[in-house]
Amino acid sequence: MGCSRNCGLIAGAVIGAVLAVFGGILMPVGDMLIQKTIKKEVVLEEGTIAFRNWVKTGTDVYRQFWIFDVQNPDEVAVNSSKIKVKQRGPYTYRVRYLAKENITQDSENHTVSFLQPNGAIFEPSLSVGTEDDMFTILNLAVAAAPHLYPNTFIQGILNSLIKKSKSSMFQNRTLKELLWGYTDPFLNLVPYPVATTVGVFYPYNNTADGVYKVFNGKDDISKVAIIDTYKGKKNLLYWSSYCDMINGTDAASFPPFVEKTRILRFFSSDICRSVYAEFATEMNLKGIPVYRFTLPSLAFASPRENPDNHCFCTEQVISKNCTLYGVLDISKCKEGKPVYISLPHFLHGSPELAEPIEGLSPNEEEHRTYLDVEPITGFTLRFAKRLQINILVKPAKKIEALKNLKHNYIVPILWLNETGTIGDEKAEMFRNQVTGKINLLGLVEIVLLSVGVVMFIAFMISYCACRSKKVN
Repeated sequence: MGCSRNCGLIAGAVIGAVLAVFGGILMPVGDMLIQKTIKKEVVLEEGTIAFRNWVKTGTDVYRQFWIFDVQNPDEVAVNSSKIKVKQRGPYTYRVRYLAKENITQDSENHTVSFLQPNGAIFEPSLSVGTEDDMFTILNLAVAAAPHLYPNTFIQGILNSLIKKSKSSMFQNRTLKELLWGYTDPFLNLVPYPVATTVGVFYPYNNTADGVYKVFNGKDDISKVAIIDTYKGKKNLLYWSSYCDMINGTDAASFPPFVEKTRILRFFSSDICRSVYAEFATEMNLKGIPVYRFTLPSLAFASPRENPDNHCFCTEQVISKNCTLYGVLDISKCKEGKPVYISLPHFLHGSPELAEPIEGLSPNEEEHRTYLDVEPITGFTLRFAKRLQINILVKPAKKIEALKNLKHNYIVPILWLNETGTIGDEKAEMFRNQVTGKINLLGLVEIVLLSVGVVMFIAFMISYCACRSKKVN
């Protein structure tokens, strides 16, 4: 009877030890299986989860606009007063709903090239008004004239055309005209060939961004979705390449197994450059653990603080010897037009930027850019890209509409929030196919290891107690 009991205890201890060992072995084996599966599914090739979502996003992406409506245009034009603005919005469009086109795999270089079609559909239910709402805004053509034609003789000729067209420093335009284009009456009178259609995002609909060429990750998963080359707008291509501003992904995804210490770099042709985001915090999005990465203030710092921004300091006066921070001059990739980008309401900007503008109220929570990335796959499951479009206006003695200005203005035109969140159905599928399986495997590993250790210890204690009684 004693022998049988001892054998049973020893057998139990052995089983416990086996379970513990098996659980310990399963952990690295399980991690290897997870990595193998993830590495297979994030490759950008036909049949993978990543490819299906990459060709056409399953997430609804919206671009919201807030327009800075000028309240005192005559005061500014006559007395060079502070510009009083009133923010109006949001006006919402659905974007990025079109599938990528001309997708071509290069098996030799392990890249895939494509075009990204552009399209915008107005969403009345998500907007405060209609596309016909009217705004008082800066006259884009008049403001740009002295930058594009610095010669005073040419400016004199342009001034006569501006007066003849009854144009001034400010104008009234509908939302649709401001965003997507209108025929400018001043430019329409210019006697030599010039583009007469003006708009903040003109041309956009029925155009395409690219050609992009990105690594598909087939040979090296650490490079998946990272841009190899970009053959888009001519000025952007030359300038961004020269300034080393094309790097990273398009922010829809990143190479898998994202660590908190990683810097996420992503490219946007809207702003003619790549920017980067740093880890901020862990979050839970619809039952999926994600890492939130945010755009740091250093991204818009002066070149003296951030040498990466040296290409955005194009002159010494406006930039105050390259010490101005919070705005980036992108005129070189906008055909010379005096376009500056910033965070909304000049968030993290030099105080002198907002000094001549009344009505701004920067807010970190509302105006920052962030990405919520699932760390195992590298997929971006929620994001908010927030930017402000500004135009530089300078005094011009030969142009009557601008001759009374006493100083330069960087005038905010609008700011946008492009945002997308994984839908409930996609989130459930993601939990079932990715995080659910990983969590289940992890639970099995822990249970086997824990049960094995407990059984081993319990049976060994019982065995020792039994042996002690037998000796006594």
